[in-house]
Amino acid sequence: MNILSVASEVFPLIKTGGLADVAGALPLALAGHGTRMRTLVPGYPAVMAKLADVTVAATFDDLLGEPARVLSATHAGLDILVLDAPGFFDRPGGPYVDAVGKDFTDNWRRFAALSLAGAEIARGLIADWTPDIVHAHDWQAAMTAVYMRYTGLQHIPTVVTVHNLAFQGQFGADIFAELRLPAEAYSVDGLEYYGDVGFLKGGLRTAWAVTTVSPTYAAEIMTPQYGMGLDGLVNARAGDLTGIVNGIDTDVWNPGTDRLIAKTFTATTLKQRAANRKALADRFGLDHDDGPIFCVISRLTWQKGIDLIAEVADWIVEEGGKLAVLGSGDEGLEGALLSAAARHRGRMGIVIGYDEPLSHLMQAGSDAILIPSRFEPCGLTQLYGLRYGCVPIVARTGGLADTVIDANEAALSAGVATGFQFTPIDAAGLRQAIRRALAAWHRPGTWTRLQSQGMKSDVSWEKSAKLYADLYSSLLSKA
Repeated sequence: MNILSVASEVFPLIKTGGLADVAGALPLALAGHGTRMRTLVPGYPAVMAKLADVTVAATFDDLLGEPARVLSATHAGLDILVLDAPGFFDRPGGPYVDAVGKDFTDNWRRFAALSLAGAEIARGLIADWTPDIVHAHDWQAAMTAVYMRYTGLQHIPTVVTVHNLAFQGQFGADIFAELRLPAEAYSVDGLEYYGDVGFLKGGLRTAWAVTTVSPTYAAEIMTPQYGMGLDGLVNARAGDLTGIVNGIDTDVWNPGTDRLIAKTFTATTLKQRAANRKALADRFGLDHDDGPIFCVISRLTWQKGIDLIAEVADWIVEEGGKLAVLGSGDEGLEGALLSAAARHRGRMGIVIGYDEPLSHLMQAGSDAILIPSRFEPCGLTQLYGLRYGCVPIVARTGGLADTVIDANEAALSAGVATGFQFTPIDAAGLRQAIRRALAAWHRPGTWTRLQSQGMKSDVSWEKSAKLYADLYSSLLSKA
C-alpha cells in the first residue's frame, strides 16, 4: 500500500509536540506491514535547513495565491515530501506562531494550502507515484479530506487522525470564498460550523475513517465533557471511529543506548540510573540527598494540569521530595512555578523552554514524572517514563488511563503495576497519588519492581502499526 501522510510537523525535522513524534515514528513502524508512507510537511526554515539531496517532484504556479514546489527527499529513514512555499512558510517564528508567540493571521490559508497540495498529490501530481490512501493529521491537514471529497477524489480512502480535539482550526465564514471549493462545501455536511468554517469539523465529516490516539479518548470525545462541541458529530461517525494508542520510537528513546543521558542503563542495571540522577540534580540545582525527584515535562497550560503542580509544589517539598520542571506556556503558570522554585532553592528547579536533550536526562534521572492532565488524548511522556524507569503518576483520563497500570494492591500483588493513577483530577487527587508513590518509594523493593515492570511495557509502535495497517486494508477493500 502507498500511503500519503499529511502533517504540519514531523520529527526529527520539526517538532512542537507529540504530533511530530507520531508523524515521524509511524512511517518507520508501518514499513514492516507492506506499506510505503510518504509524509508531506510544510517547508518551514527549520525543515529546509535540514534537507539534502532534494529533487523537485512537482510545481504549483498558484497554490491559493502563492507559487510553490513539492520537493522529494529522505531524512532519518523517512520518505519526505516538502511543500516549499516561501510565501506561506519562510518566516521567523514557529510553525503556527510568530516571533512574539502570536498566531499567524493567515494560518487558515497556510494550512489550507498544505491540504490542497495533499489532495493534488492524491490526484496524481507527482509522476510515477499516487497514494492508495491519504492520512491527514489534526486540523492543519484535515482539509485534505475536504478537498478530496469536493474535487472528484472521493473514491480514494481518507483517514483523519485527531491528536487533540481542543484544537479545531475554526475561522470566520469570510475565508470560505478564498478556499477554492464549490459552494456546496459550505454546509452542515462540509465545512460550516456554527456559522464559521471548521477545518477539523470538515475533516471529521468527510473522511472515510476517523482515528484518535487512544481507545479511552475515543470514548471520551463522544461526551459533552470532552467533545469540545463536536461530540454530536463524533457520535454520528462512531461506526467509523477507532482509538489506536500511540507508540514511541524505541530506538530514539532507549536508555540502553541513549547518548543524551549521563549513563546508559537497562532494567537489570537500574543502579546505573544514579549517574543520571546526579547529573539532573546538578542541572536543576537540586540537593544531593535521598529525597525522590519528581519531574514535569510539559506545556505549561491548564489542560496539562500545571496549576495543580503549582498548588502542590510547596507540599511536595514539605514531604521531602524535589521537583524539576521543563516547559513553557501560560505566563501566569510560568510565574507561579518560578516563584515556587525561588522559595525552595535546592528543592525545586525550573527551565522555561523546550529542550529535547534535557527531556531525555530528566526521564533517565528523575524517580517519577507527574502528568496531571485534565484531558490527554494519548500522551507520550508517560511512555518515555515507563521506558526509562521514571514511574508515571497520571490523571485517569485518555491515553494515560490506557497505558499506565495503577499500583493498587491487586496490581502490586500480581506484579503488573507500572505507576499511579488518580481521580478526581484536582489538587487533592494529585496529593493522594503522590502520597501513595512516596509510600512505595520508601519500600525500595516495591519501587524497583514498579520501575522494572514499567520498563518491560511494550510502548513501541508494533501493535499500533498493525492496527493502522489493518485499518488501511479494510478501507481499500471498500474502495
